[in-house]
Amino acid sequence: MASMSGQTQGGRDWLRAQTKLGRHAARPVVMFGLLNTILAIIQGTCIAAILGDALVIRAPAAAWAIAGFCIAALLRAGLSVASERVSVRNGSAARQRLRLDVMSRLLAAGPSLLRHEHSAALTTTVVDRVDAMDGFFARWLPASVLAIAGPVLVLLAVAAVDWRAALVLGACGLLVPVAQAASGIGAAAASRHQFQALSRLQARFLDRVRGISTIVLSGRAADEAVALAQAANELRRRTMRVLRVAFIASAALDCALALALVVLAIRYGHAAVTHRLNTVPALFVLLMVPEFFAPLRAFSVAYQDRAHATGAAEALATVPPMPVVAPVTAAIRTVTAHGVSITFEHVGFTWDPARGPALEDISFRVPAGETLVLAGPSGAGKSTILEILLGFVSPQTGRVLVNGADLATIVPEALNRMIASIGQRPTIFAGTVRDNIRFAKPDATDKEIEAAARNARVSQFVESLPRGLDTEIGEGGYGLSGGQAQRVAIARAFLKNAPLLLLDEPTAHLDPATEGDVMDSLRRLSVGRTVVMASHAAAVLSLGNRRLDLRDGRVVTARGAA
Repeated sequence: MASMSGQTQGGRDWLRAQTKLGRHAARPVVMFGLLNTILAIIQGTCIAAILGDALVIRAPAAAWAIAGFCIAALLRAGLSVASERVSVRNGSAARQRLRLDVMSRLLAAGPSLLRHEHSAALTTTVVDRVDAMDGFFARWLPASVLAIAGPVLVLLAVAAVDWRAALVLGACGLLVPVAQAASGIGAAAASRHQFQALSRLQARFLDRVRGISTIVLSGRAADEAVALAQAANELRRRTMRVLRVAFIASAALDCALALALVVLAIRYGHAAVTHRLNTVPALFVLLMVPEFFAPLRAFSVAYQDRAHATGAAEALATVPPMPVVAPVTAAIRTVTAHGVSITFEHVGFTWDPARGPALEDISFRVPAGETLVLAGPSGAGKSTILEILLGFVSPQTGRVLVNGADLATIVPEALNRMIASIGQRPTIFAGTVRDNIRFAKPDATDKEIEAAARNARVSQFVESLPRGLDTEIGEGGYGLSGGQAQRVAIARAFLKNAPLLLLDEPTAHLDPATEGDVMDSLRRLSVGRTVVMASHAAAVLSLGNRRLDLRDGRVVTARGAA
């Protein structure tokens, strides 16, 4: 319960900070809205004069009234267009800023974030929840100001004509924020629950698509279809609750407007019966009633945008912040001078306290140009060591040195340039083979890419492809075997030419023949580089003369790495 309360407070603080950032951009929209209200008052004056002349059967309406009405109408149309354009631009700029900020923080957190969050939930945060902030910046911020300033301008104009009518309008107008406040709590909760239902549906759908072969072979296709239908129905119910709250708020505003019209109509009707009605002022007041409630109606619509933003803010506020990089020291200048040496000094790290430490008092050293093999069963801590070297997580105890400099003092950009990494299942993007290799070095020339492909033996299998390196492959490496995808990853490492190479089970899931080819490429890739490799395959264990055997996060034996 305390955790949920903390998240709610964090969402409020985050939304408050975003409000400060968005107010400056909303100022032009507020100015346009105030000018629109002033023109509405002028337009109402002109219409009242025209109708007043017509009702008392006088001479044709004054030319000034007709001209004023036409000019005001044209100006209001122009202001509405300009206001809408600025609002759209503000919403788009805010979404772009937020999405860049969220993506930067997610990328800085690295893949370790997937240990706690489902990839579908992260996708919902980056896409849907950022999109939900559009209305907050485009409509809510200016509407929250105009909902006060606009009606006040109309009340002043009405009070100058009939102060009793101004009191009636003011009293009816106060009913709107009361109704909004009453429905606001429900709207925010409904929107938050809708986002949660959407996240659950996306996560379930993504998991089932990934495991569709297992589902079919297990004969569970019909059951999973029913479960997905139930999740979709839950999202539908949550969405309808959000709409229901929105309709209730809109109905409250319509009731307040109708009440004001009825009260004023009764008042002026009684005055007409007693022959004490001043026609033109009465018409002006009645024409100002819709204009009085127009900013409040926009506020009511934007209030739902605020409810969506409140629901989205809690997720956006919990995205891990950018890591704080310590001031760069002079020692970092020697990191890439003559190779890279790695030193772990009493390093400890825990993913989940309930499962115990992943690493406990780990110490070893790898000189520049040497290869260290991390051996041990699954869960021994091999991948955690690699994630620390990649900068995705930081040691909770002890420290890691790179050429004598603390890893925590190295800026992420410098660390990325220094490291090449190859995992068990390398990520292959939809595109050409050439583009996938170029991913490691975007400014690489075609000759450099072709040389990397030859060194990694990619050229052996691309020759049989329809367009060679320019052959399109599907998302996730669709169309490539596991060994071919691994060679593409090795080609990336050749192209990047980084002094530190990190390998995480690079030959897992490969047949013996393919494993031999991949190992041959890795041996050539390792020449002149510092290599840290996690594996328990016999062929890989023979690659380096330095070896660290791990079990349950502790060093069991060390050979040449102490």
